[in-house]
Amino acid sequence: MGFRPFVSRIANEFKLAGWVQNRGGEVEIRVEGSADALAGFVGALTGRAPPLARPDPPRVFECPPEGFHGFAIRHSQAGEGANVHIPPDYFVCADCLAEMRDPAERRHRYPFINCTQCGPRYTLIERLPYDRPNTAMAAFKLCPACRAEYENPLDRRYHAQPLACAECGPGLVWRVIGQPDIHGNEQVLDACVRALRTGWIVAVKGVGGYHLICDALDEAVVARLRQRKHRPAKPLAVLLPSLGAQGLDSVLAVAEPEPCELDLLQSPLRPIVLMQKREDSALAEAVAPGLAEVGVMLAYSPLHHLLADAFGAPLVATSANISGEPVLTEAAEVGRRLGAVADAFLHHDRPILRPADDSVFRRIAGKTRPLRLGRGLAPLERELPFELEQPVLAVGADLKNTVALAFGKRVVLSPHIGDLGTLRSGQVFERVVADLQALYGVKPAALVCDAHPDYHSSRWARAQGLPLVKVFHHHAHASALIGEHGLSGETLVFTWDGVGYGGDGTIWGGEALLGRPGAWRRVGSLRSFKLLGGDKANREPWRCALALCWEAGLDWPACPHDAGLLRHAFERGIHCPQSTSAGRLFDAAAALMGLGVEASFEGEAAMRLEAISQPTDETVDLPLRWDGGVWRADWAPLLAVLMDNGLDASLRGSLFHASLAKLIVRQAVTLREQRGVNQVGLCGGVFQNRLLTEQTARCLAEVGFEVFLPAEIPANDAGISFGQLVEAFSQNNSH
Repeated sequence: MGFRPFVSRIANEFKLAGWVQNRGGEVEIRVEGSADALAGFVGALTGRAPPLARPDPPRVFECPPEGFHGFAIRHSQAGEGANVHIPPDYFVCADCLAEMRDPAERRHRYPFINCTQCGPRYTLIERLPYDRPNTAMAAFKLCPACRAEYENPLDRRYHAQPLACAECGPGLVWRVIGQPDIHGNEQVLDACVRALRTGWIVAVKGVGGYHLICDALDEAVVARLRQRKHRPAKPLAVLLPSLGAQGLDSVLAVAEPEPCELDLLQSPLRPIVLMQKREDSALAEAVAPGLAEVGVMLAYSPLHHLLADAFGAPLVATSANISGEPVLTEAAEVGRRLGAVADAFLHHDRPILRPADDSVFRRIAGKTRPLRLGRGLAPLERELPFELEQPVLAVGADLKNTVALAFGKRVVLSPHIGDLGTLRSGQVFERVVADLQALYGVKPAALVCDAHPDYHSSRWARAQGLPLVKVFHHHAHASALIGEHGLSGETLVFTWDGVGYGGDGTIWGGEALLGRPGAWRRVGSLRSFKLLGGDKANREPWRCALALCWEAGLDWPACPHDAGLLRHAFERGIHCPQSTSAGRLFDAAAALMGLGVEASFEGEAAMRLEAISQPTDETVDLPLRWDGGVWRADWAPLLAVLMDNGLDASLRGSLFHASLAKLIVRQAVTLREQRGVNQVGLCGGVFQNRLLTEQTARCLAEVGFEVFLPAEIPANDAGISFGQLVEAFSQNNSH
């Protein structure tokens, strides 16, 4: 982070002698000089530190003078695991960007320019301490000019471990199958931009993996990418060039951003930010078909800047992977697995030691909230609201998987791994687990997993032979929210998502839990229904719609499939598990309205439904009844409205959202009268829906509730690993 060079500079400024040394996450400094100079030095350590360093207040001890002469930076030493901090990957800083664009500089247009305040970290650190021999740059010997910068305490590249230039550092390679490779950075960049302008799809190696890149304004090209990648509808992210005085003209041409979205877009995280699409945007409709938002990002690496600025128009930049798997990082694997998708490949020879997909944020209730933890953000470190006696690893859920390693009062959440179930996802899952342990020098003494017996993550955990705590899915959701906000006392948490294994052996998804971590009670839920075909219902919303109609004693004349055999299975309960899933309720609503009877990705139907809906005060009353200790809400009155083609689709969607928001408030008010609870939380993947969440939070606040939403931990299953830790600790310490 440039902290040791900074310490050296201010020590010389205050005319102090001594040394500074990195001890694997902590920095030890020994200084001698006058009392005034020492006091000024201590104040400067935090007040003037480099932005990326973010040091804690120093612990200061007096010691006998040793008569030092001058000030030295000592070689690093490995530190204790509990003190290690692994930084995420950072964007290219303004100084390096200006230098890269200056023809007079020797790193003019160099795609791997960096300094102590920018560049990759997590994806190239092999082990600690963070010194060049312990990184993916070990094989690149510094040239004399770079060596001089590296060894000059007054240079901003002093001890910048990824330091390189065109003479001694990584380079680009252009590859088209059946043609000779092209080498030379300028020749490769030129070939790539020309290919993009002629409608090619290019796989480009970045910081944490490859992107598939193509012209985002060309409908035919985007459609070809979708067809080749077998990704018919899932929205694609767009990489925009820096245009205009503020560099944001390209953003304003395609989106209508809020100030907080623009701030995040330009922040060092450089994530994908979901923004309202402009109606007159020139983006191909196939970029985000049927949706009102588009995922936008700005360039974060020198290579991305060079490509985006040279192309001068929006580019699709989607993860180069097989759907649901981690992003690909190796040239040979990209060529083998995506050879039928990409027309050409832009490789480079700086190794990516571990994948890191792009982070994704969405504005909900006035704040940008993470949907996916990735590059620039993860590994995400937080302080636990308790202290562990021994290290614990939580292995998360099977969708949107992350893992969490906890030790002492610290927890480290991994970057997004993906949906487990494929061979590569399983391999990356095991690699991330091993990497976190090696990097932090911590071996877990116990594991935590989901209570679902057939999750891949749970099966892996059982095979490790360590003490194992099983946590119910929705308990983990609720505990993640409590742990993030450090809440005490009883809280009512609505955990609405797709599916999760419930305490009664059925599939939950529309629950209200009352209590605290380690002591949750289900006090609210939705009327249950059968998932026709089990897991098939997750990708075929028409099955959910049909099940709701049959459960309510109605016909669905518009059903797109012959349902004779399904009716037989429904009546006999064959492969039709009971569920209270709010996520599947959204799918059913979209199918009944004709917005999508099939889904190519999780949440597609619900996203289309939200896109056409608006806030409204009109609602449909949904009955609430006391059912065996649970206040159960009945969705049946919504069905007639959803199937009424005489009503505008936007009105039907708006009524659906508003009615569910009102239902949550009714459940909360009823439980406050019964139990006295006044803290309410909203978490689970359904609360990524901005319309539902904002209406619900506003209405809850209007009747006097204190409302809590996930802020730094994703509301979806990416936050499950963190919640598992909080819940497991609380269970074991509830006595």
